[in-house]
Amino acid sequence: MEKDHDKIVESELRGVTLRVYWHILGSKNRSVGVRPVQRALGLSSPSVAMHHLEKLRMLGLLEKDLTGEYHLIEHVKVGVLRDFVGVLGVLLPRYLFYSTMFTVMLVLYPIFYPPTFSTHNIVALIFGGSAVLVSWTETYRAWRLRPF
Repeated sequence: MEKDHDKIVESELRGVTLRVYWHILGSKNRSVGVRPVQRALGLSSPSVAMHHLEKLRMLGLLEKDLTGEYHLIEHVKVGVLRDFVGVLGVLLPRYLFYSTMFTVMLVLYPIFYPPTFSTHNIVALIFGGSAVLVSWTETYRAWRLRPF
């Protein structure tokens, strides 16, 4: 049953609807009104914002309170959202953490192990450099896929 729901959400969570959901995920209090969404995303009218908020509500991702505010009730990891993680209200590519770790390791290696031209050092630097290159490439690729 959960897989069917995820498939439906993934098929509907595209374009402007994805941008609205992304905006809500990035907001600190995870609740928004129609006008703030319209202004923040530069939508043509409040009715467009309401349409996409209602679409998210029908998907079971938001709920609407008596004041007209929409609140996030479910965080889904479908489509492009699989590659991002929220940190302090900002959505960052998941690969950023690996890229940072590999880069720090590569920078610290010659500090802790003085560089000699031994086979061990050369292989370690080649593997470390490869890991840095691949991880930063994936981080950049994920960042380019964000919905804005």
